[in-house]
Amino acid sequence: MQTSASRSPAPPPALTWEETHCLLCGRDEATPLAEATDPTPASGPGLRFAVVRCRHCSLTYTNPRPSADTIGGFYPPGYAPHDPKATDRGAGLPSRLQSRILGHPCPERRGLLPLKPPGRLLDFGCGGGSYLTRMAELGWTVTGLDCSPDAVRTVREKLGHAAHLGTLPHPDLAPGSFEVVTLWQALEHVHKPVEVLREAYKLLVPGGCLVAAVPNWDSYARSWFGEHWFGMDLPRHLTHFTPATLRTTLQAAGFRVSAVRGLTHAGWIRSSARRTTAAGAGGSGAKLLRWRPLARLAAWAAYALGGADCIVAVGERPK
Repeated sequence: MQTSASRSPAPPPALTWEETHCLLCGRDEATPLAEATDPTPASGPGLRFAVVRCRHCSLTYTNPRPSADTIGGFYPPGYAPHDPKATDRGAGLPSRLQSRILGHPCPERRGLLPLKPPGRLLDFGCGGGSYLTRMAELGWTVTGLDCSPDAVRTVREKLGHAAHLGTLPHPDLAPGSFEVVTLWQALEHVHKPVEVLREAYKLLVPGGCLVAAVPNWDSYARSWFGEHWFGMDLPRHLTHFTPATLRTTLQAAGFRVSAVRGLTHAGWIRSSARRTTAAGAGGSGAKLLRWRPLARLAAWAAYALGGADCIVAVGERPK
């Protein structure tokens, strides 16, 4: 299949492209769905990439894509999720009812997990480690895992938490080592999401839980902003989940899924609006959504109507 990626200027010699079958069902029955340019290229002009949808299971994914060995070249220096962020020290935790009404902050992100500490928690894609710090303060024994050497160094040396470099499976992580595994905006970055989730399943004790948050391809914001939607972020985002395909992916890895729900991210809407207007698109609507109060209102409305920017799933390893 001829795609935008194959028509783009020749990439650096170190870059390897790969075509992939569906990451969920394994079939090679995909339909082209969308195209977008890399919004934050590490160097030079951003390349364009294609997004396709499996005609059998409806999973949406980037194809073709950089290989696992070379995609690191698409993460620019100072990639925001790898920077340490301040934790919400002393902030009151929202009730589950408040979180459902307001949409954000996410109760699990703030520490209200299905299981209570003490216990062992692995944060896959830990970035700068702010979540690890928050959970350690709540009584969890925390471990981070990330593919960024700088992020792992920050977590170890500046925050003092255990952290490993790499992905799953990982030789230093033994089966049954954790009560909780979290993946905050991480699952969409991996080349084999079902395999990663199966490895996370093995790391959990029976009755342990997994929390995974990802951008929502079925969000209203994606329909508003198109290729400039903040949650698309090609080619770093390799799988583009909907509530249905996120549930199915967790179930394919063995999890019993107790919830899939939306979260609001007003900051994503503002970022999408800025990208849209910078490209000379979107008109007055995009310009207005750069304003924080209006972005918050739009984010809440999208959440209330079932089309939030982000979705989170909670799964359990059956006892």
